[in-house]
This record gives sequence, C-alpha cells and structure tokens, in this order.
Amino acid sequence: MNTNKLVIGLTGMPGAGKTVFAEAAVAAGYIKVTMGDVIREETLCRGLELNPQNVGKIMLDLRKDWGGNVVAERCVQKIETQVSDKIVIDGLRSLSEAEVFKSNFAGFKLVTVHAASDVRFVRLSQRGRSDDPEDFDVFLERDMRELSVGLGNAIALSEHILVNDSGIESFKAVVRKYLESVEAKWKK
Repeated sequence: MNTNKLVIGLTGMPGAGKTVFAEAAVAAGYIKVTMGDVIREETLCRGLELNPQNVGKIMLDLRKDWGGNVVAERCVQKIETQVSDKIVIDGLRSLSEAEVFKSNFAGFKLVTVHAASDVRFVRLSQRGRSDDPEDFDVFLERDMRELSVGLGNAIALSEHILVNDSGIESFKAVVRKYLESVEAKWKK
C-alpha cells in the first residue's frame, strides 16, 4: 500500500461537475487520472466510434469480461507511475472501485460532486463531448446505466458531498477550500 500519495476519488452523476473539480485540483498541483478515459481508449482500440451507445456498451462489456473493478485497477497502474504525491481521480462508478483505491493508497478520499438532473442535462448538452447525450431520453438512459454499475452506492457512502449549483468559479473556490482542508490533515 502506498502511504505517500493523497488520492481524491470523485464520484457523481454525469454533468455534476467532477471535471470542474478536477480542473481546480490540477491548478492546485494535482495530477488528474480520468476513469472514463480508460473506457474511451478501449472503445477506440476496438475500432468503434466514440458515441454514447458504443462507450456505454464497452463500459458494461469491460466490467462483465474483467470484473467490476477493471477500470479502477487500470487507473491504479497509472497512479503508481506518477511522480506527484497528489492525485485526483475523475469518475468513480462504484464502492468496489473505491475499495480498490483504498486498498492501494492510504490517503484515499471519496468525494461526491452533486448537481440537479436538469442542470446536469444542460451542462452535458453544451459540453460537446462525442459521448454526451443528444436528448433527455438518452440522458436518462445514461443515468440508469451509470446507476446499474453501483454509482448510487458510491454517491451515498462518499466521505464528502460538494454541491455544484453555482457558477464554475464559485464551485472552484469551494473545491480549493476543500483541498486546503484535506491537505492540512494529510500533511500531519
């Protein structure tokens, strides 16, 4: 177990603001590891277009073929190679993924970023990533798929919940304050 790294795992529904949290953490000296990148990389390796249907299918197929923790296990390998001792992980989907990080990093914290569904849909429809939903039905389908792999449990049992119901800069200020608090305890 690595006892030197502070690893903050972010969970929350799509569009809640995990990436904004991660951006604020990177600005504060953290290295970002994005769990969804593992899925997108695998989708491309299989010669598939990056769209909501393909990315969703690969997310489920990877977990079915290699176990529910496959994405977390691949991220642990990425984290261990980082020189930095401060890491933020964007996109945990389950408690078992959180357990993978807890068993590998003594300084692991699970944080939920929360926003209302109507706010999240607007954010996703404006974000412009190839796997973002085109309409509200696809958005709801994605939410249900995410919940089916245990996301709700991770959200419910996280150590901290940060509500992102304001503008980006306001939320980044909340994140900076949170990071300062966690780092102060970690350094002791």
